[in-house]
Formats: sequence, structure tokens, C-alpha cells
Amino acid sequence: MSETKTGSSSVGGRWIPLESNPEVLTKWAVKAGLVESQAHFEDIYGLDPELLGMVTQPVKAVILLFPITDAYEQKRREEDARITAEGQPPVDSTLFWMKQTISNACGTMALLHSLINSDVTFAPESPIEKFIDVAKDKTPEERAKILETTPLFADIHADAASGGQTAVPADLDTDLHFTCFVQAPAPPARDNGTPVTQEGMRLIELDGRRVGPIDRGQCNDFLQDVAKFVRNTYVAHTASVHFSMIALCGGPSPE
Repeated sequence: MSETKTGSSSVGGRWIPLESNPEVLTKWAVKAGLVESQAHFEDIYGLDPELLGMVTQPVKAVILLFPITDAYEQKRREEDARITAEGQPPVDSTLFWMKQTISNACGTMALLHSLINSDVTFAPESPIEKFIDVAKDKTPEERAKILETTPLFADIHADAASGGQTAVPADLDTDLHFTCFVQAPAPPARDNGTPVTQEGMRLIELDGRRVGPIDRGQCNDFLQDVAKFVRNTYVAHTASVHFSMIALCGGPSPE
């Protein structure tokens, strides 16, 4: 997996990139309030079944780092326009999603989307608990404004951004982007309190640059389905090797 920096913390009004490696993301999450015994991030070393089998189960969310290309941007705009005009399968209304309005904040967005939408425990009065409490009943745009103005994550960002294995780049512009995948029951299961089975689960992509949470189809095996989607939708359409995938896994870090 690459250790490209992208995403978080600010200097002179700009966000300092977070390094894309599981140790940095776990450190960020724990400082934000994740109870360390509950979950951790770890590398996904490839898309083949044997490599996916090395990932600690259960996998609660997957963060993908990918290169932004002209072709991708065109496809993104077309898909967002189609969803706006024609709709998509209904998406679980209890999912937490927010717009990205801060340049280079995609790493932080992916962390928040993965953690808040997973069944993990946060420490009382922790930064992420406070953020959820303030933002839970707000619109995606209002949540973005709260993230812009809140001091809750500033020290966490700065500490994590300076604690990686590579130096903070002088040029903070990046053509790499983080997105997040989770699974959620098809509506209205959670709203009605209906028992959820794997047959009723959907694969959802959460990206603050998009028009909203995007339904990516039936989810039978979460990690395998994410890998298949990434292979067919992202990897197959570029010669770039600048991809990395990191899983949010249950339990403490094995190291």
C-alpha cells in the first residue's frame, strides 16, 4: 500500500495532508474518541481472495485512496447528474453523511464517515462524540460548516499529520482522493426496527464530493463486494498505481 499523504489539518488556512497508512488512521481515530479495544485500521494488500483473506474480520468499513483523473471527474459529474434527475435505490436514512467543503479534507471525511457509520464505541465527551451530538440533526451542508469551524479536531489533525513516516509536502495540492464504503440495510429496516439479515444489506459509498450517499448494489460479502466494485469501477479504468485500501476492522490492533 502506498503511503501518500492526503487529507487533513491546516496550516495558514490550508489542510495538512494525513498519511495514508493504518497506524496514522488508528492514531487519529483513538485521539478522536474511538475506544481502542473496539476497532483498528489495517492495510488491504490487494484485491485477490487470498489477500482479502488476510484482513481481520469483521470489516466494518473500507477507505479507498485513488487518483483523480479527467475521465473519473467526467464520470462523477455524469453519475451525480443522473442520480439527481432519476434517483437511485433508497438509501438508509440513518447513515451519517456530510458534504466536503474544505480542500484536501477527504481523509478526515473518510475517517468520520467510516467511524460514525460503524458499530464502534466512542469515549464519552470525546471530540467525535461531541461532533456527532452537534451535527446529528443537521443537513449535510450544515455538518460541513460545523467541521469548518469546530476546534474539536485541530490538535488531533496536527499530531497525526506530523507523526507519519513521510514528511509533510511543501505543495499541499493533490490529485488523490479518499472515499469510504460501508454496508447498510435497505430501507426502511432501521426506521421500522425490522430485523436485518445479510440478504437485506446494501453496499454504500460515502464521499463528500458526491451528490449524496450512493447505493452500489446488493452486499452479500462486504469486503469481497467492495473489492469487486473497486476493481471494476476504479482500477480497471486507469493505468495508475496510486491506489490504497485500508479496512476498519473489529477488535484491537494485532500488533
